[in-house]
Amino acid sequence: MRLFQTVIIVVALILSACTNPKIEHIDLSGAWQVKLDSTNVGADNNWAANKFAGTPISLPATLDDAGLGTPNTLEPAINNYVMSNLARKHQYIGKAWYQKEVEIPSSWEQQTITLKLERVLWESTVYLNGEKIGSANSLIGKHSFELPKNISSGKHLLTVVVDNSNKFPNINVAGNRYPDKVNQDMAHAYTNHTQIKWNGILGDMSLEASDSNQPTNIQVYPNKDLKTLKVTFEQPTAAEDKVEVVIQKLNGEEVYNVQHAVSAASDNLFELSLDKPDGLELWDEFNPNLYTISVTTNTGNVSTDFGYKVVGNNNGDLTLNNQRIFLRGNLECVIFPLTGHPPMEKEEWATLIKQAKAYGLNHLRFHSWCPPKAAFEAADEAGFYYLVELPHWSLKVGEDENTTQFLRAEGQKILKDYGNHPSFLFMALGNELEGDESLLNSMVAELKAKDDRHMYITTVYSFQPHRRKSTMGKIPQPQDDFFITQYTDKGWVRGQGIFNDKAPHFNADYSSTSEHITKPLISHEIGQYSVYPDMSEIEKYTGVLEPLNLIAVRNDLEKKGLLDLAPDFTHNSGKLAAILYKEEIERALKTPSFDGFQLLQLQDFPGQGTALVGLLNAFWESKGVISAEEFSQFNSELVPLLRFEKAVYENGETFKALIEVSNFFKPMDNKNMSWTIADEAGNTLANSKIQQVNLAIGNNTNLGEITFEVNTDTAKKLKVEVSLDGTKYKNSWNIWVYPKKVELSKKDIIVTSSYAVAEQALSKGGKVLLNSDFKTLKGIEGRFVPVFWSPVHFPNQPATMGVLVDTEHPAFNDFPTDTHTNWQWWDLCINSKSVITDDLDVTPIVRVIDNFVTNHHLSNMFEAKVGNGTLVFSSIDLISNLDKRPVARQLRHSVLEYMASDAFSPSKTVTIQDLKEIKLDKKQGKFSTEDIYN
Repeated sequence: MRLFQTVIIVVALILSACTNPKIEHIDLSGAWQVKLDSTNVGADNNWAANKFAGTPISLPATLDDAGLGTPNTLEPAINNYVMSNLARKHQYIGKAWYQKEVEIPSSWEQQTITLKLERVLWESTVYLNGEKIGSANSLIGKHSFELPKNISSGKHLLTVVVDNSNKFPNINVAGNRYPDKVNQDMAHAYTNHTQIKWNGILGDMSLEASDSNQPTNIQVYPNKDLKTLKVTFEQPTAAEDKVEVVIQKLNGEEVYNVQHAVSAASDNLFELSLDKPDGLELWDEFNPNLYTISVTTNTGNVSTDFGYKVVGNNNGDLTLNNQRIFLRGNLECVIFPLTGHPPMEKEEWATLIKQAKAYGLNHLRFHSWCPPKAAFEAADEAGFYYLVELPHWSLKVGEDENTTQFLRAEGQKILKDYGNHPSFLFMALGNELEGDESLLNSMVAELKAKDDRHMYITTVYSFQPHRRKSTMGKIPQPQDDFFITQYTDKGWVRGQGIFNDKAPHFNADYSSTSEHITKPLISHEIGQYSVYPDMSEIEKYTGVLEPLNLIAVRNDLEKKGLLDLAPDFTHNSGKLAAILYKEEIERALKTPSFDGFQLLQLQDFPGQGTALVGLLNAFWESKGVISAEEFSQFNSELVPLLRFEKAVYENGETFKALIEVSNFFKPMDNKNMSWTIADEAGNTLANSKIQQVNLAIGNNTNLGEITFEVNTDTAKKLKVEVSLDGTKYKNSWNIWVYPKKVELSKKDIIVTSSYAVAEQALSKGGKVLLNSDFKTLKGIEGRFVPVFWSPVHFPNQPATMGVLVDTEHPAFNDFPTDTHTNWQWWDLCINSKSVITDDLDVTPIVRVIDNFVTNHHLSNMFEAKVGNGTLVFSSIDLISNLDKRPVARQLRHSVLEYMASDAFSPSKTVTIQDLKEIKLDKKQGKFSTEDIYN
C-alpha cells in the first residue's frame, strides 16, 4: 500500500511538472498600444502610470509599417527635395509610447528577469507599472533592462518609450545640398537616404528569467597559432574549479566533452584554455564549419555558436587561417526599400548572400552601421566575410565628448553581441572620418585590447588631407591592421581617375601606387558608375517608401517624348557600367599588393540624389544588363586574366597578351589552359593550349603568351577567351581590328568644319558631312565614363551616360559596334561634344544618353535635309589626326559610304540657322575628375 501511495505521489509530481513547466522566455511580440508624443508631454503627464487609449499596433514593427505619422505631401518633381531619396509615406520623429500588459509566472519569483529589445532607433526608456526602470541608447545593439528583483507574479503594465530623434548629431556628416533638414544626415545607421529614421521595435522582444548566478556572455577566442582556443564567460559569483565543456557540430555530433579547469581572469570574468580538438575544422568561405560550445557550471549553462578561424597579416598579405585571401566586396548601406529597415530574420539575409555569391562576391562592408544577429548567422553558414562599422560618418571626430563616449560604448556592444560570429572579420570606426587622429588611434587600440579576433581600422578612407595637413586616408594610421583607400600618397588605386583620362589599356595594375603600403590594402568604393533609372521598377515599391524620384523622371521623359527610349537608356548605360566594373575588378585582381576591393556597388543606392549605380536594382534583382554567370567570370575565387596593350589594332599589327590567373581558391597543379580568338560569327581565327600549369594561391603571372597577327581588310570585333580546362573558370575580352587604309573622301560629298562652306554647298543641293571643331560647339563635354554616383549629389560634372547607337542604320555598315558604349568608343567620346537637340526635329544616328535630371535630347551625329541639300552633322571629330585614330577613321569611312549610297535620304528637315544655334558664342572650360569633389 505504501509503495502504491509513493508511486501515486511521484506520478502526480511528474504530471504537475508537465502541466506547470518552468518558463524561461516570454515572447512579447503581438498586440500593443502606441501613443505618439510629438509635443513631448508624456513623461510630465505620467502616461506610463495607467493603460492609455492608443492606436493598436502589432510589434515588432515600425510606425511606418503601421501607417502612423505625418503623411507625405511631396509630389513627383525633379528637384533636390524629391530626388534626394525615396519618400516615406509617413514620417515621425520624436517619442512614441508603446504599452502592453504582461503576466509574470509564479515560477519566476526570485529570478533575474530581463527585458530584451533587439533593435531600437535610437533611445528606449522602460516603465513598469508607472515606475521608470531605465533608459538605453544604441543604434546597433540590443537594448536590455533588468526588472526589479521584488517583482511579483501576475499582471503588470509594461511601457516602452522609443525616441528616434537625433541624440548625437556629431556622428553624422551633413548633406547640405538636400534642403529638407531631416534628409541631411548621411550615416546609414541614422538617415533617410537608405534606412529610414524609423520609430518602433524590431526583432526579438522578450522577457527572460534566469538564476541570479547564471553564467552569461560566453566568448570564444581562437589562438593565432591555430592550436588552442580561449573561452571566457561571466558569472556574478565564483565558478567552481572545473566546468563541463562540450563542443558539438550543429547536427549534434560531439567533438569534445571534458571537465575542464577554469580560472578567474577578473571580477566576474572566468576563462579556460583548450587545445584545439582533433575534430574541430577550420571555418572559411569554402568550408564554413560551425560548432556550438557550451559551458556548464553548478548554477547553469551558457552556449554560443562559433567557427574556428584566425584572420591576420602575413608580410602585408591578408590571410585567413594562414592562407592568403582576397576580398571581393560590396557595400551594404541598409538598402531595404520595402521596409526601410534591415531584415531581422536569417532567411532574408541568406537570400541576399546567395545572390551576392552568385555574382562572385565573398564580402560585405556595412557602411557606417552594423547589421543584426540574423545577418551574421546567415553569413556564418554561407562562409561570407563582414566588415562592420560604428554608426559614424563625421568630419568632427573628437569635438564632442558625449559623442565619443557613445561611440566607444557602441564598439564594445558590437564586440560583445557579435564577436563570436566567424563571419565578423573586420571592424572600422566609421566612414571617411575627419578630425582627431590620435583619438581614432586610441579607440582602435582599446578595441584591440578587448578582442583580438578581428582586424581593425581607424577609418575607411578619409578626405582629411584635402582640408588640413595630414596623411590620413593616403597611408595607414599607426593602429590600422589593414588599409582601405581610393588614393595613396602615390596616386589612384581605383579607375575613377584613369578610365576617362587615359586611352584604354589592359596591361596595367595598381602596383606603382600600392606596393609600398605595408598593411593589407583594399580599394575603396570602386565603381559608382551611374545607370539610368529603370522605369519598370516603379511598380515594385509596395511598402513604406514611394519612388517619387523615379516617377518624376518618368514624367519628365514622357513630357519630352523620350519615355519609349527609357528601357534602352537603362540597358545601354548599364552595359557601359558593366565593362567599367569588369576592368576595375580585373586591375585589382592583377595587383599583387592588393588584398581586395569593395564595390559601390552591385545594387542600386536609392538615396544621396538617387545614386543608381547598380547592375542590380535596390531589391538585388537583375536589370538584365549582365547575368550572374557572366559577372562571376571576372569576379570569383579563380579568374583567368589577360594583360594586353590596347583595345584597338590596325592591319599589320600584332596582338600580344600575357595570360595570368588570380587564384584565391586552392593550389592546383598540372592544369591545362586554352585560349581562342573568334569573330562575331563564331569563326575561330586562332587558338592554342598551355600545358601543365601550376597555380599557387595568389597572383600567377606569365603563364603563357598569345600572339596574333592582325590581317584584315574590313573592320571587325573579335573575342579573346581564356579558360582553365575541365573547370567552370573562363574569361573573355573584346578587341577591335581595322584596316589601315580606307577611303576617306567621296566625289560630290563635302567634308568640312566650316559652317560657311557647308551652307554654300547645301544651298546648291550638295551632300555635306559637317564636322565642326567640337570645342566650338554648345553642349556637354564628351566623356567616356558615365555620371559619377549621382548628378544630384555631385552636380559639378559633365553628366552623360553613354551612347545609344542605331546599329541597324546603314551608316554603320562598315563600322562594327554595339548599341552601347564599348572600349573602342573611347577616342570618339573624348573627342566630341554632346549637342542638345531638344528643338531640332531629328532622329540621332548616335544618341548620347543624358543624365536623368536634365533629360535632354543629346546627339553626337544626326542627318537632315537642309535647304536644297542633305547633311550629316557630327560633333565627333572625324577630321583630326586620322592616321593615328583608326576608330575615327573607320567611322568617317563608314559614314561616307552611306552618304554615297542610295540609302542616304534624310526624312527630317532643319535650317542653317538651326545648325548655327549649336555653335558656341564663348569658350567653355575643361572639366577635371577632381572637380567632382569641389
